[in-house]
Amino acid sequence: MLKAVKIRLYPNNQQKQLLEQSFGNCRWLCNSCLDLMNKTYKDTDKGLSGYDLKQQIPALKKEYEWLGLTYSQCLQQVCLNLGVAFNNFFERRVGYPRFKSKHNKQSIHYPQNVKVQNNCLRLPKIGEVKAVIHRPVEGKVKTVTISKNCCNQYQTSILVDDGKEKPKPSTEGNAIGIDLGLTHFAIASDGSKFGNPRWLAKHEKNLKRKQQQLSRKQKGSRNRNKARQKVAKAHHKISRCRGDFHHKLSPRIVDENQVIVVEDLAVKNMVKNHGLAKTIRPVGWGQFCTMLKYKDEQKGKIYQEVDRFFPSSKTCHVCLNQVGS
Repeated sequence: MLKAVKIRLYPNNQQKQLLEQSFGNCRWLCNSCLDLMNKTYKDTDKGLSGYDLKQQIPALKKEYEWLGLTYSQCLQQVCLNLGVAFNNFFERRVGYPRFKSKHNKQSIHYPQNVKVQNNCLRLPKIGEVKAVIHRPVEGKVKTVTISKNCCNQYQTSILVDDGKEKPKPSTEGNAIGIDLGLTHFAIASDGSKFGNPRWLAKHEKNLKRKQQQLSRKQKGSRNRNKARQKVAKAHHKISRCRGDFHHKLSPRIVDENQVIVVEDLAVKNMVKNHGLAKTIRPVGWGQFCTMLKYKDEQKGKIYQEVDRFFPSSKTCHVCLNQVGS
């Protein structure tokens, strides 16, 4: 069974420079390959696969010597990921691939040759990077993704195969239905209610002050970049509070129930209401449901989503009689 562990990294100054070089090289290669695919399709009405893009790397390394500073498999993985992105686009799962920017989240992907040690992570061409391993990484390491967020914090996501089979789902046990809302974050069918912490309202004053300071700074200046990082840290604080709440509530519900049923909410349509969008977005219903789903699957439990048009409020839970409007 595959599991992922997220770990915080603390590279030194030299390692930060090497990581920044790798981020920049992979970003440049991704944008270059995407531009090549666009031009090829415009000229020949045919696309390129990830394997076709990989064959362009040796010629690019001869033309641009600085590409050799990055681990070769990281560059190859960029081409493969771009090919997967186009496959997902043609199957209508995501939108069209976009060019990467240096101002957004940066990441590189190591498919192999990464070793996890007691208090560090050994990366090719970078060395041993200090890490805080808060839980044991048990099993075979499949892939490692290094990322840097807008707050200049380095993290790694390690995908591990523990060698265990996924438990078979069973319905023997307690079943519960959960209604997600705004006044209360969740109301269960057994009568229990979980309040909405309203993280954005708690940090809104601090966020507003930092955004005002950012708006006064001159564009392109260093002070504007510093103010932008302060705004990013404020948003990151809200995100971590929301994730902490979800990670504490979801295992509590999963441990107490065998079958969990929630409503399939159309959040994209709901946030079109400008009167409720500011309240709906910070709640994170989608993230919470995702946590319930994968934690249920890991423990052999059942997670079910009910169609959003199912008349649950108009149906009697005893005789199943459905009333009119």
